[in-house]
Amino acid sequence: MSELPRRAGWDTLPSVMILQRAAIGVRRRKIALLAAGVPLSVPVAAVPDVVQAAPAQAAAAPNLRDFDLRRGLDRGAPIRALSKRLHRSSVDALLKSSGQKKFGGGCGKAAAVPAHSVVYCFDKADSNTTKWVPQGVATISDAVAGERWAGGGRPVLVSWHDSGRIRLTFVDPDRRSYRHVLLVYPTMKGKRPTYTDIGIHAGGIAWYGDKLHVADTRHGVREFDMRHIYDLAKSKAGSTGSSGRVGLHGGKYYGHGYRYVMPQTGSWRFANGKAGRGCKGTGPLRMSWVAVDRTTWSHSLIAGEWCRPKGPRGRVVTWPLPALSGTRTVHANWAATLPGDRIQGGVRTNGQWWFTQGRGKKRGRLLMPQRGLWDWGRVTYRTISHGPEDLSCYRGQHRIWTVAEYARKRALWSFPADSCR
Repeated sequence: MSELPRRAGWDTLPSVMILQRAAIGVRRRKIALLAAGVPLSVPVAAVPDVVQAAPAQAAAAPNLRDFDLRRGLDRGAPIRALSKRLHRSSVDALLKSSGQKKFGGGCGKAAAVPAHSVVYCFDKADSNTTKWVPQGVATISDAVAGERWAGGGRPVLVSWHDSGRIRLTFVDPDRRSYRHVLLVYPTMKGKRPTYTDIGIHAGGIAWYGDKLHVADTRHGVREFDMRHIYDLAKSKAGSTGSSGRVGLHGGKYYGHGYRYVMPQTGSWRFANGKAGRGCKGTGPLRMSWVAVDRTTWSHSLIAGEWCRPKGPRGRVVTWPLPALSGTRTVHANWAATLPGDRIQGGVRTNGQWWFTQGRGKKRGRLLMPQRGLWDWGRVTYRTISHGPEDLSCYRGQHRIWTVAEYARKRALWSFPADSCR
């Protein structure tokens, strides 16, 4: 980890002032707005040296029923069977296990990370690979209120995709190390449990309690459980060899050479079909990225779309996170059209929205819109790193984390945000 030098600007990001009650209306309406996550605040004066966009034109409100989520297929049978054959590991044991990768250096400059950022660099192989691409980011602050996992760990998680595979990285800032874990889909092979690769983009992740929600672009979210991580090195039936094999082969379980595998335990799929191959502005959401908002009275799962400049504008949606612990259909409680195109990540903290925008070979941008009661107002832009992705608010640090995705311009980094608390 390295601290880059301070520079005027980040300390003056928009803070929050409470609006007078008269501007909100009757108490019942105020409660409804809070439930939907609509900010009862406005930013202070504009940040110096930042371009201010004209207010976005109001768009028709999305249909909330397009975003209904229902439980997917139960994976209980193969999970129970795998637990009888493979050694289960806790997150704490995983973080303390031998063979961790160590942080590298120099990535902040290469990725053009802004000054006054905290930066973690992957090792040379992971920084330069074009085979694996990092996408989603989540922190321990999303998972638990106390921001410490059992055993005292404070991991930051990163999802990666390959052509036909996905993995999850547990970053341990205290030990300055990290570990990759292969994410797999459990199934039965006759009467024996096995698992296969998962071929999705994994563009965003949301960690809440024991559950990890991974964005599945056209279908919804896939669910994983921190209590079901298997250590193949400690399993009599496991093997960490044969990088070309995954699942059960000849009585042994493989994971492409990875020591740990984490099987999908469930899913939430759109009740009204799957999303289209491109943005359409209607119908189920294309799950490009996801985040957690713990600053609303009922914690929220946030998701949004990456859409091209000349097509329909993408949408952002929220669902009540406690409802995702059940089995009934979960209804979205708020949705809006996004204030920009090519949005690669977004998060809301105490009513303040933050979005990352990818711009190809150019450095990405951070969008900080002023959300009104019905639409977006003025949007503040700031140039940030190359290829900024998913966002996660680490409340105890008052920082928002993201990852720069491009090979040789790759970094896991955070910026200060007063509203993240």
